[in-house]
Amino acid sequence: MESESAIFAGVVFALFGGGLLLWTTVRLRQGLPVAHGVRPVMSATLAGVAAVAALLLGAWCFAQI
Repeated sequence: MESESAIFAGVVFALFGGGLLLWTTVRLRQGLPVAHGVRPVMSATLAGVAAVAALLLGAWCFAQI
């Protein structure tokens, strides 16, 4: 039962991290703001760090199987 929870959590984190990283990259390439009302470099950095952290957390969940 615990492996099913780890698989589910790993998939959720991996999808979120991948989607956020893809979305951030597309916004930056188009020259659009990542977050409104925030400095562009700060918002892109924070979104990138959150995306990588989610991907790492997903990988950690998969390693627990």
